[in-house]
Amino acid sequence: MPAPVTNACLFFSFFFFLLQPTGYMENSVSYSAIEDVQLLSWENAPKYCLQLTIPGGTVLLQAANSYLRDQWFHSLQWKKKIYKYKKVLSNPSRWEVVLKEIRTLVDMALTSPLQDDSINQAPLEIVSKLLSEAIAPLLENNHPPPDLCEFFCKHCRERPRSMVVIEVFTPVVQRILKHNMDFGKCPRLRLFTQEYILALNELNAGMEVVKKFIQSMHGPTGHCPHPRVLPNLVAVCLAAIYSCYEEFINSRDNSPSLKEIRNGCQQPCDRKPTLPLRLLHPSPDLVSQEATLSEARLKSVVVASSEIHVEVERTSTAKPALTASAGNDSEPNLIDCLMVSPACSTMSIELGPQADRTLGCYVEILKLLSDYDDWRPSLASLLQPIPFPKEALAHEKFTKELKYVIQRFAEDPRQEVHSCLLSVRAGKDGWFQLYSPGGVACDDDGELFASMVHILMGSCYKTKKFLLSLAENKLGPCMLLALRGNQTMVEILCLMLEYNIIDNNDTQLQIISTLESTDVGKRMYEQLCDRQRELKELQRKGGPTRLTLPSKSTDADLARLLSSGSFGNLENLSLAFTNVTSACAEHLIKLPSLKQLNLWSTQFGDAGLRLLSEHLTMLQVLNLCETPVTDAGLLALSSMKSLCSLNMNSTKLSADTYEDLKAKLPNLKEVDVRYTEAW
Repeated sequence: MPAPVTNACLFFSFFFFLLQPTGYMENSVSYSAIEDVQLLSWENAPKYCLQLTIPGGTVLLQAANSYLRDQWFHSLQWKKKIYKYKKVLSNPSRWEVVLKEIRTLVDMALTSPLQDDSINQAPLEIVSKLLSEAIAPLLENNHPPPDLCEFFCKHCRERPRSMVVIEVFTPVVQRILKHNMDFGKCPRLRLFTQEYILALNELNAGMEVVKKFIQSMHGPTGHCPHPRVLPNLVAVCLAAIYSCYEEFINSRDNSPSLKEIRNGCQQPCDRKPTLPLRLLHPSPDLVSQEATLSEARLKSVVVASSEIHVEVERTSTAKPALTASAGNDSEPNLIDCLMVSPACSTMSIELGPQADRTLGCYVEILKLLSDYDDWRPSLASLLQPIPFPKEALAHEKFTKELKYVIQRFAEDPRQEVHSCLLSVRAGKDGWFQLYSPGGVACDDDGELFASMVHILMGSCYKTKKFLLSLAENKLGPCMLLALRGNQTMVEILCLMLEYNIIDNNDTQLQIISTLESTDVGKRMYEQLCDRQRELKELQRKGGPTRLTLPSKSTDADLARLLSSGSFGNLENLSLAFTNVTSACAEHLIKLPSLKQLNLWSTQFGDAGLRLLSEHLTMLQVLNLCETPVTDAGLLALSSMKSLCSLNMNSTKLSADTYEDLKAKLPNLKEVDVRYTEAW
């Protein structure tokens, strides 16, 4: 098929019949000056000629053959009409005329015999300019309606490199992210934003363009001025990542996908009866009825669909139900295999090219979001309940890429960030469990696990509850890492012994052997033994029953005093008007008979209160007047059931926390809440 003429003006040789019979053109003729183009059809006309009508005369353009003549003819017609439409649409006076001209322009592009990218690109450029000048100002202050969102999404998918994406859609998406309040009510806005970001990723610079867009949304300062940007970006990322595993997820219950719903297939009877994910070939060991459960092994089994490739490797711990089901003609499906969690040692999911690009783009965005200090606390909170489908968590590539985000949480010194590594409620796994040895995402022999334990233990999590959970669920990995010389795990094992977390004597001896197998472990265990001897001496019966430290005393002064003799009889300790901090709590919890503690006007804070609440359960009188404690620490006092007198005068106590403490402390009789919100 002929291709269009692309030069701005005609530079070909032709005959100018009205002014001179033969010769070459001295001056070029612009496309806009051509009034009409015709093929010569009269009798005895020159062969392969075009007739161009221009102001003041007629020009004949002669080609060497009919193909070249047709090429010139269609190209000149196309250029002439394009100039016309550009002129009409650049100065729209009546919108009905503009709409008519746009339709004519599109029809001409669809029916033209020319085959070239510029044939379809030219109308798009004209319409893009029209959108930029006429519609973009409206969209900067208003969200696009659903139908327009659908058109924008289609344009992003089909023309990701179009200038419309940058010039027209960018301010629209920026407004959506800054001001949208609920994607649930406007799902097409989220889909449009999702497609827009994917279109940016298709540009030559790729993720660099996406990174600059994220930077523009955050702003140049250290604090983003728009509170809705982060949750909206996270919502877009979660929806995009979920869509990558949509086919896999729908295979669970054979439910229709979003694509099928859009195509009108909403009833189960409308769908194909076959499941998209099936075991293609069972292992011969599965069908062996003579093998015992201890000898049976399940080899690698491949499960595939049009978009997802899954490989499951199972061990001899497979459940009897799975082994029995393989004896009949029916094949076990993938979900049945996945539900046997002890039997799944590895699972790799291979996405299609488009889903893989989408996943890579949006995981990179999550990584970019985690790099901003002001966004990290909210991001950690949004991701704490693990909002990803289990298919994504079983995807090695996904969890490996997401590991960067979890590391950023683990490195952040703020408690509000790294505390989100733990599960949001009991019985549910959090990132701590997911990336710990034995978790489905662990691929580094516990390196990330050790750093997570280090940051958690370094804040306010040096508690019996946390150590007990490690002893019950992760003692093996802790001992293994301690055996390899990991200092954090050596400290953990020493604390387990110091706080009597381990009851079993054999396990205690095994921990001691592990500690003595490395130089760092041997050194810390010797220090533990020294502290135990000092503790035994400290808790030996004897010494004063009442003790008051001089004002301006420090944590070191208290530690030096308590190491000087026996304080097993100490019941009343006053640290009022001293300079002690939460660090002294490690010494206070060693006093077995302590019942009254005065911390008036000290720097004792929330971390110390948490430690006291777990060890000094027999404390009856506590004075926290004029201390920097807040609701976060005061709530921990609810476990000190023996408290009968509590002074919280001039603290950051709230009314809700006060009501909660009154309900949980039945023996509380004397309370001072003056100069607080609860007063």
